[in-house]
Amino acid sequence: MSSSNTVLDKQPPTQTSPNIEFLKEVGQVAGVTLLSITMLASSVMAGGLVGLAVSFRNLPDVRQLRSFAPAETTYIYDIKGKLLTAIHGEANRKIVPLNQISPNLKRAVLASEDSHFYHHHGVNPAAVGRAAIVNLTAGGVREGGSTITMQLVKNIFLTKKRAFTRKIAEAVLAVRLEQIISKDQILEMYLNQVYWGHNNYGVQTAARTYFNKSAANLTLGESAMMAGLIQAPEEFSPFVNMKLAKQKQKEVLGRMLDLKWISQQEYNAALQEQIKLGQIRSFQGSALPYVTNTVAQEIIRKFGREALIKGGMRVQTTIDANFQLMAEATIKKWHKTLLGRGLYKNQMALVAIDPRTHFIKALVGGVDSKAGEFNRATQALRQPGSAFKPFVYYTAFASGKFTPNSTVIDSPVSYRDGDGWYYPRNYDGGFMGAMPIRTALALSRNVPAIKIGKAVGMNRVIDTCHTLGINSPMVAVSSLPLGAIGVTPLEMASAYATFANYGWRSPATAIMRITDSSGNVLLDNTPKPQQVLDPWASAAMLDVMQSAVTEGTGKGAAIGRPVAGKTGTTSAEKDIWFIGTVPQLTTAIWVGRDDNKQLASGATGGGMVTPVWRDFMEQALKDVPVMKFKPPSEFPRPKAN
Repeated sequence: MSSSNTVLDKQPPTQTSPNIEFLKEVGQVAGVTLLSITMLASSVMAGGLVGLAVSFRNLPDVRQLRSFAPAETTYIYDIKGKLLTAIHGEANRKIVPLNQISPNLKRAVLASEDSHFYHHHGVNPAAVGRAAIVNLTAGGVREGGSTITMQLVKNIFLTKKRAFTRKIAEAVLAVRLEQIISKDQILEMYLNQVYWGHNNYGVQTAARTYFNKSAANLTLGESAMMAGLIQAPEEFSPFVNMKLAKQKQKEVLGRMLDLKWISQQEYNAALQEQIKLGQIRSFQGSALPYVTNTVAQEIIRKFGREALIKGGMRVQTTIDANFQLMAEATIKKWHKTLLGRGLYKNQMALVAIDPRTHFIKALVGGVDSKAGEFNRATQALRQPGSAFKPFVYYTAFASGKFTPNSTVIDSPVSYRDGDGWYYPRNYDGGFMGAMPIRTALALSRNVPAIKIGKAVGMNRVIDTCHTLGINSPMVAVSSLPLGAIGVTPLEMASAYATFANYGWRSPATAIMRITDSSGNVLLDNTPKPQQVLDPWASAAMLDVMQSAVTEGTGKGAAIGRPVAGKTGTTSAEKDIWFIGTVPQLTTAIWVGRDDNKQLASGATGGGMVTPVWRDFMEQALKDVPVMKFKPPSEFPRPKAN
């Protein structure tokens, strides 16, 4: 909580444009006797209430307001500071200090709600007396006589039920509060706490909503209209009824004129102001929902849901909004193209990661971000098919027993699995005999991958997957090398990015930095990579995957620079993939159907997905220099184990 010496910018105290110092001295201008009487009455009232406080031992301790932090909206930005979305619970609020609130608004609120604010001790005896007469006459609570201090403690501590006992409790708490914090602090808290309508809490979000400007820049006319909202925000909202809003504005300006806080000229000018309304902002959708939903889930995992919707976080993501929009447009375009090629009801996902930092650069969870909240990039568990094979071959290279040129025989084989036998087959149904591992991967032969998996041990392959951050349940069955598990596109992109960084890995993230509303750092995701894979084996895997693009199933992904990648196609063509990387960017693209049915007979990652990947990467790498991968010879080869 912050405060200023005065609640208005300092200016010469005049009767037509007073500052708060003038308001504090207005009792002297009106006459010492009147001020003395008022102060004496206030003191008597305060003393009486302190005595009554004995009967209110169970009231909240107002001292906790010294460190009170109201629920505040969390804002999520792209890497360049562009606002993507605001996330909040019931209260859409952005805290601002008193010296960043327009003097016009502070005067208008004081005139409307509590013109003696700076001259009472929490309770205004005259207002309470007037309210008591009205309430006794009416036989119930009809008028409150509440000061700003009383309203503040009611909003924070008490229920909204109108009752005499609650009014007494308000008064007791107000007197207590004024004994421990300053008037300016109370006014600042009030202006940031009060409800202004349309889910806006606090002056800053209200000013942005009603007039599309900061609270610091509100004019006299706008300020009077906002002050008129406090008693019944939705009823007097200019969005709901401009005529009623103008009527309340006129009442507030009239009160300010009666108090001689504005001149007749200022009054007339304010009434003639043309009010330009903003738009209702609360609960608006995100500009990039796949990104912001992913970020929100990551925040919830780290800090909890309450912190997300009430903590007032400022979140800088790793994603450039324009780059993300390009990725979404590419996916939408190819969705239509693939429909034309017979891939009916196809869905798609794309994840692009910088392998040097593991920062997510683009994340597309479907062909239409507004069609639903399901994010296929992070939530869909789909079989990777042959895109899983690099994990098998990496494990073989890391064992020290195999190299890219080691021979494997593509021939019929059978394995005992449970009560039966497993006879693995290749996609084309035939066998090609002896070949180097490089060729086996490039041509995506199934039988060699299974034989290598058996040779190094399926449990070691599973360990490799876990090291790479793939946490889906896996069983050491003979078919594991063919990708018979569920993975997300994000997991696949992150795993391949670790290969591209020669075994160095940081957790993949869409968050670069989080601060609170005061600028204190809550999370700094500066990369702290760890070497989790053998560098020689990683470089060897990249070398082999380059062959998959230059002479194998991934030829469609060639973009005129070194690319390492792997296609993936599952049985019955339910899932088709291409995951490929250059040294600066790793991208995984998946195509499938939400109902997990066949896309089309003959649909493959090499035929259908590589063109999508090529299109995206050519745009993404437009101004990025060409780089080569480091050869395995730059790293020591692991010893056989």
